Amino acid sequence: MNIYVGNLHFNVDSEDLKRVFEEYGEVTSATVITDKFTGRSKGFGFVEMSENDDANKAIEALNQAELQ
Repeated sequence: MNIYVGNLHFNVDSEDLKRVFEEYGEVTSATVITDKFTGRSKGFGFVEMSENDDANKAIEALNQAELQ
């Protein structure tokens, strides 16, 4: 399942995102979207998890959670 993650602090990187979601299951990819000219985070990203059940647990647990 591919999960949209919004309202990220600009200091959160892909590894941070992966680390948080790995607590709920296998993460196949985690990407924070960056501006191609400045390299600065755009404040959102995507996490892909192999199991839908794990992804749903992560969504429920992390919805409205704060990182950094």
